[in-house]
Amino acid sequence: MLLLRCPLLLLLLLLPLDSRPQKFPTRDEELFQMQIRDKAFFHDSSVIPDGAEISSYLFRDTPKRYFFVVEEDNTPLAVTVTPCDAPLEWKLSVQELPEEASGEGSGDPEPLEQQKQQITSAEGTELFSYKGNDVEYFVSSSSPSGLYQLDLLSTEKDTHFKVYGTTTPESDQPYPELPYDPRIDVTSLGRTTVTLAWKPSPTASLLKQPIQYCIVINKEHNFKSLCAVEAKVNSDDAFMMAPKPGVDFSPFDFAHFGFPADNNSGKERGFLKSSKFGRPTSPKPRVDLHKVCIENKNIFTVSDLKPDTQYYFDMFAVNTNTNMSTAYVGTFARTKEEAKQKTVELKDGKVTDVFIKRKGAKFIRFAPVSSHQKVTFSIHSCLDAVQIQVRRDGKLLLSQSVEGVRQFQLRGKAKAKYLIRLKGSKKGASMLKILATTRPNKQSFPSLPEDTRIKAFDKLRTCSSVTVAWLGTQERNKFCIYKREVDDNYNEEQKKREQNQCSGPDTRKKLEKVLCKYFHSQNIQKAVTTETIRGLQPGKSYLLDVYVIGHGGHSAKYQSKLVKTRKFC
Repeated sequence: MLLLRCPLLLLLLLLPLDSRPQKFPTRDEELFQMQIRDKAFFHDSSVIPDGAEISSYLFRDTPKRYFFVVEEDNTPLAVTVTPCDAPLEWKLSVQELPEEASGEGSGDPEPLEQQKQQITSAEGTELFSYKGNDVEYFVSSSSPSGLYQLDLLSTEKDTHFKVYGTTTPESDQPYPELPYDPRIDVTSLGRTTVTLAWKPSPTASLLKQPIQYCIVINKEHNFKSLCAVEAKVNSDDAFMMAPKPGVDFSPFDFAHFGFPADNNSGKERGFLKSSKFGRPTSPKPRVDLHKVCIENKNIFTVSDLKPDTQYYFDMFAVNTNTNMSTAYVGTFARTKEEAKQKTVELKDGKVTDVFIKRKGAKFIRFAPVSSHQKVTFSIHSCLDAVQIQVRRDGKLLLSQSVEGVRQFQLRGKAKAKYLIRLKGSKKGASMLKILATTRPNKQSFPSLPEDTRIKAFDKLRTCSSVTVAWLGTQERNKFCIYKREVDDNYNEEQKKREQNQCSGPDTRKKLEKVLCKYFHSQNIQKAVTTETIRGLQPGKSYLLDVYVIGHGGHSAKYQSKLVKTRKFC
């Protein structure tokens, strides 16, 4: 990382006993470099260092506040907050610097703890706030000078988190960059093995920085950060027990605050190891979670898996220089059965996730427990089209190709049993969601029009806005539109790779959200809505996505639309 003298000073406030202003050491001073190398130094500090990631701990319902100072106007600024094992509420605010803080520092830099003598209680102007468990960030190319405050709160449980701040985001780039297609592909599936492949990080292939890939395998769910993986392992140990000063550690012994040691970072194999507190604890069952780190490769075979078991796979690119990581889009797969394939049982009104390998097939059975007049099958194909066949007591009732969201209503019969055969795509593996119900009003998936394209009006394009339209339905649903700036060489082939219709708005960054609104029309011919998206940059390309969210909380995505603003107006 290129270390420059920058205006983000590690300063809380001035010493009240000295009229001369004193500053915390800046990034190019020897003392600060020593403190950066000793990461335990920042575990309980209220200071956010410039260009270094810190780890800290939150007690439930006990807020924590961090500070940093920007001395000059028009300074670039980036702050990233990574929740580890619980959702966080955090906000970033700024207030004006005291007049006496504008002078030059004098004397040798003193330790941070000796300078934390005074704290301002004034509330500043809120710049950004967030609530959730995503890795979220605040980025500004031109920030005002002032005293910045980062307030964090966990309302669910005691947890830990990470914070990174920098005033040189363009040159630092500590987090590895994701490729244009950040998904993990399942290229081979066996009874005890799964082979994964992924695109290399541009940080390794183009910038030639040292990158290693860490694969995490578990049976529960995908993870959004490597920090969340470590927290999952440690949550079953003494890590999540609230530390007690004077019992577990001295007030200044931050190395025993429950944070895992860094001496074996990036070298773990097999099961992760948990960090321990000083006091004895009862033994806990080992967490069924594997983490394997490999060198700069883009294919790996996971072995020693159980047959007919669903696993979740996550990939993290780790910059070994900074020890910071970025998550690929996780996936899941079910290993082959040991013997004859079992039939998946559907429960009335419950959504079931189904994974089908390339050219493969899956059999699903639905046996209603009560008599019924009608039965409804709802299918949401996440990627390519799948073939569905439905038989009732051996008689073929339905055989169709399904793409996107489809609903089929069939006549029922007392004590009938239904067998559904799903056949995957020839292009690649298929993922879908299926729901069967005998209750006519039970509909988890939102309805979609036959045409799910987004139309852009070329004549209404300007240098800072585009106008688009899409079709709705007779059912009142919530629609959310998102935008993402892409490179000029972004093409239809790249767009097709990202067409996972089961990925909802919860997978998008908050800054990409344009708006949400409710819309429907009883006249299907008039069920069309338009929106003008403003605040865009001249001559830039954007990828637009529209999500429709149903009453059950499930969402479906329209076909993405690539638009470009005019360069000259």
